[in-house]
Amino acid sequence: MTLAEGDSNATPRRAEWQARNLDYEARELLAQDARYFLHQSLSTPCLNVVDAADGAWIMDSAGRRYLDFHGNAVHQVGYGNPRVVSAVVEQLHKLPFSPRRYTNRPAIALARKLAELAPGDLSRVLFTTSGATANSAAIQLARVATGRHKTISMWDSFHGGTLDTISVGGEAQFRAGIGPLLAGTEHVPPSDPYRCPFRCQDRVGACDLSCARYLEYVLEKEGDVAAVIAETVRNTPSIPSPEYWQEVRRACDRHGALLILDEVPHALGRTGRFFTVEHFGIVPDMLVIGKGLGGGIMPLAALIARDGLNVAADRALGHFTHEKNPVACAAGLATIAEIEERGLVRQAAELGAWALDELRLMQARHPLVGDVRGLGLLMGVELVRDRATREPAADEAEAVMYECLSRGLSIKTAMGCVLHLSAPLIVTREELGLALAILDDSIAAVERNASPQAGLAAN
Repeated sequence: MTLAEGDSNATPRRAEWQARNLDYEARELLAQDARYFLHQSLSTPCLNVVDAADGAWIMDSAGRRYLDFHGNAVHQVGYGNPRVVSAVVEQLHKLPFSPRRYTNRPAIALARKLAELAPGDLSRVLFTTSGATANSAAIQLARVATGRHKTISMWDSFHGGTLDTISVGGEAQFRAGIGPLLAGTEHVPPSDPYRCPFRCQDRVGACDLSCARYLEYVLEKEGDVAAVIAETVRNTPSIPSPEYWQEVRRACDRHGALLILDEVPHALGRTGRFFTVEHFGIVPDMLVIGKGLGGGIMPLAALIARDGLNVAADRALGHFTHEKNPVACAAGLATIAEIEERGLVRQAAELGAWALDELRLMQARHPLVGDVRGLGLLMGVELVRDRATREPAADEAEAVMYECLSRGLSIKTAMGCVLHLSAPLIVTREELGLALAILDDSIAAVERNASPQAGLAAN
């Protein structure tokens, strides 16, 4: 089983779903897409054709609507948000592009706003067009600031698809067979009790602390690590305890390593806090955000660093053509205004708590459900064939995903057997309830159709 954050685009189930659900026009468009785009795992060939999107919904070329609890994590304020669209259109008429060497009002305003919102002394900003390039800039800044080049990151992690970010990332789907990767990129186990190499998942809190202590062991042995780079919360999701991050923070301080936290998929409120790190009682040295920052319209990411790390004036850390793009920054300002004025962070926390309770009731009903977890509107349902052995139910998870699609809910699978639900912050309670009902029905359908050999067991 391939363990990756996303689901495969080349399985028999996908072909079967397409054969049942796509009309001639969609097939023709997909054939053209496959003809002209480079093929790559997790992407091309594509699943379907999207013709429209609004709020929490997408519509395919045949006019079918799907609640989108996938969205590539860009849809915090929903698709086509009127405030964001208006800001983008207004800025296009005023200043569509700002050449290098010049600044502009939207870029300054957005940097100032992020500095005001970020925890602690995180107050220096660099804009890029993607989470990968923002992470790349963070790695470069850590090297300049410390005079060291090594990093420690987590197996199974994802920080982007560039050569340096797949080097610090931990997914074989990106790293395997690509040739020499970035030197000095050490890896340690993630804080994940269900995949813990120390087999301590039965001891509450022990997994987190064992992994944190092992990370410090590597810091001590290496002795010259520039930075620990990690996802605050694994987007699958996998959620460490506050004690884990507090121990990692102390370890970085003891050994002179910077702490870079990657919140590209879930910052801006999805976890029920504006920045996910606010759940854990620490402040990193650098924070990387992206995806939803552009309001689901513009590609925009940001590196936010401590003021004391403003030490690279003689270097070009992120000499990006669109670094201070005024249209993207206008979209970012409108996105944050929408989140703040509508109280969407609080709403995500409240709706997420309700949804997690509903998922726990679902777990009690379905032997296929081995675990449910989440923070705010970032949720995961892990499917197992046997709760006692926790054997992953990867085939069943894929079947549930396509059952959901057939019923009008778009989700993805992660790490093979986790149903990943990432709802937009503007989702209503009624829409969230509909999504959970579709998920419940889809799991029930897969359980009914499971062969006797599957051996689904509730204990």
